[in-house]
Amino acid sequence: MLKALSGGNFGRDFTASIVVFLVAMPLCMGIAIASGVPPEKGLITGIIGGIVVGLLAGSPLQVSGPAAGLAVIVFEIVREQGLSALGPILILAGAIQVVAGLLKVGGWFRAISPAVVHGMLAGIGVLIVVGQFHVLFDDKPLSSGLHNLIAMPGQILGLSNGDTVTAFAVGLVTIFSMLGWEKFRPASMKLVPGALVGVVAATLVAFALGLNVARVIVPESIVAAVTLPEGGLLAQLMNPTVIATAFAIAFIASAETLLSAAAVDRMHDGVRTNYNRELSAQGVGNLLCGFAGALPMTGVIVRSSANVQAGAKTRMSAVLHGVWILGFVALLPWLLREIPMAALAGILVITGVRLVSVAHVKHLFHLYGPLPAIVWAATLICVVATDLLTGVLVGIGLSMLELVPHATRLRLKVEDESRGEAHEVALRGTATFLSLPKLSAKLESLPAAGLVILNVERLGHIDHTCAEMLREWVDRRRGAGAPVEYFGATGRMRQLVA
Repeated sequence: MLKALSGGNFGRDFTASIVVFLVAMPLCMGIAIASGVPPEKGLITGIIGGIVVGLLAGSPLQVSGPAAGLAVIVFEIVREQGLSALGPILILAGAIQVVAGLLKVGGWFRAISPAVVHGMLAGIGVLIVVGQFHVLFDDKPLSSGLHNLIAMPGQILGLSNGDTVTAFAVGLVTIFSMLGWEKFRPASMKLVPGALVGVVAATLVAFALGLNVARVIVPESIVAAVTLPEGGLLAQLMNPTVIATAFAIAFIASAETLLSAAAVDRMHDGVRTNYNRELSAQGVGNLLCGFAGALPMTGVIVRSSANVQAGAKTRMSAVLHGVWILGFVALLPWLLREIPMAALAGILVITGVRLVSVAHVKHLFHLYGPLPAIVWAATLICVVATDLLTGVLVGIGLSMLELVPHATRLRLKVEDESRGEAHEVALRGTATFLSLPKLSAKLESLPAAGLVILNVERLGHIDHTCAEMLREWVDRRRGAGAPVEYFGATGRMRQLVA
């Protein structure tokens, strides 16, 4: 913390925190609405994610808060078990994350296939779009993604009620304002987020015209929004359903957080992520969210990328953004009550669409063949048709098919040899996601400066998970001005590692 306040970084962290705050506010409320809970629950998670997790995080520039990736599973929990069940589930999930961090299993989450992760995010994106589409009409989402999808034409054909038309128009104002700003904004205002512009535009239109649309409901005091666990907490923690759901949330939140942290590392050349510390910090945050009756949190790439792009240098930016959310909610709750629900739905529709990254699956297919693309598609379809955890487990199961042809020779030897100022890393055997933590740890332990020679002459096979990690590491190192050369890459291997 002292480092954050010295060295001339505070000014840049201060301005970056304002940008992150402006990005986070509408998303915190919108994700809460998508999760089927009051918007203040998302704001509490944003405050804890900023102030507490920001101080403890192993990824200093990553910003934590409520994530779209968990909105679907929280919606199911609230619908099936009630809002009161969310607290005990998050307390247990947070404890699992803390223990996992202490046991140093953080690196293993990076071994999850990129096809599974992006398929999961794409499925979540579809569910958010088809669910929030109904909120655009001041209606409520139905019980499942398929039901929401089937009911979409009915919403369009039923545009006869005046209030419904008005709400839909407000939602469109949000969407077009957001997209228009992002396309045409002047360079001098590039840090002003499109989501904020969309919400402000829709709120001003609704206020100026006195439109009869549903608006956000926020309590008079943020303290009133804190809901402590009910009596019999220990009995709830022993409930098999609670335990199973807690493990699911801990797994998905941890995977999303650590993959986001890896992406943030690629955006800057500062301190690298300590994955185990980050995992434990997220666990502490989710523990507190459970006791406060708030939403689960993860490290979030949208807010984190805004933080880096705005020039943040230390963790102080993430901490201050949490302070700004707290101050805004405590001092200006009346302003939040003027925001139309359809405006938040409009932001989430765009957010959901952007989670479906077709470009990524094309990249996987082009480089690694049909299997990763099939894994991506199967994960997406299962997430939409069944539930989030089932989709992820199906994706992981399919990704293991890549091991079958090499089942008898899965061992990877990683040898490091110094040659003056250069380091040679020789890979021998088969590089799969099973060996990714060891390979990643070795690469990250190399000196930041000096030539690195990757000897892959005796590398018999590398799967797409390891190849993507290796590619990202090489890109990041070269981007920092440190040379990397390959030795012995021929044929298919040359295409994968080049």
